[in-house]
Amino acid sequence: MDLATIRAGGKAALARALSTIESAPDDPAVLSLLESAHAAAQAHVVGMTGPPGVGKSTLMNALIAEWRASGRRVGCIAVDPSSRRSGGALLGDRTRLATDPEDQDVFVRSMAARDRLGGLAELTVAAMVLMRALFDIVLIETVGVGQSETDVAAIADSVLFCVQPGSGDALQFMKAGIAEIPDLVVVTKADMEEEAGRARADVEAALALASDRIAGWTIPVLMVSAPSRDGIAALAAAIDRHAAFLDQGAGRAERRHAQAEVWLVQAIRDRFGREGLRRAGRIDLPFGGSPFGRLAALAHALSPPDTAPLSMT
Repeated sequence: MDLATIRAGGKAALARALSTIESAPDDPAVLSLLESAHAAAQAHVVGMTGPPGVGKSTLMNALIAEWRASGRRVGCIAVDPSSRRSGGALLGDRTRLATDPEDQDVFVRSMAARDRLGGLAELTVAAMVLMRALFDIVLIETVGVGQSETDVAAIADSVLFCVQPGSGDALQFMKAGIAEIPDLVVVTKADMEEEAGRARADVEAALALASDRIAGWTIPVLMVSAPSRDGIAALAAAIDRHAAFLDQGAGRAERRHAQAEVWLVQAIRDRFGREGLRRAGRIDLPFGGSPFGRLAALAHALSPPDTAPLSMT
């Protein structure tokens, strides 16, 4: 199982590879694949978040169509709520996506959030790294957003926050902690003209109060009506501008390196707790290095004899 084989095998091969990552994350072949994929990153990763009912899936459909019309290959990860009975994804988002099953350049994977905070599934990072090496755009849709659910910023190059009319005033946005998350904000259901305009003003007020801003980048607040495609081209262009901004200097590389270190620390904490973090000492990565091999080495050092190594979650 390698990148060349997956590329040649199309969507079926990618689906099998992702299933293997989920079922056998400790397999040396999985580690080798993820190391190769990390080194071959080519896609821009967009994380889409926002409260349930805001219209993320409809917007996802419109963005996929826009990107495909320009010839770009798109991989999607839809993080769905979990079934209480099976623990699997309920597939709510995927059933609302109107993609062509014969189009080999669009791939959608549903993943169950389970009990994970941040709206991300445990294996989202591994799936993203693999898909990032195969597509031009990777779009990740999370379950939702809240005061503790901001992990999408630790996986995406561009964070797109969706808000709908009637979502609350600037103070409520600040309390929710969302004003420091996004790189772009989109107000959905723009056909509700007066209410949508008020929502846009509320978001702009919240952003003006946020202290943690990126020098050189002004967060745009755009209005879209996804069913009619109004504003979708402008949104796609804004995402491209943010991608170009990240590619000035070392912005993208620095962001991805910081994300990899955060993921590595979280992975150690999830398996070994605070004591494991203490025993691990400094968990530094060489700049641009893959976290997967480092995780495997740390897991081997921290695991008692005759126990399974740490999974890539």
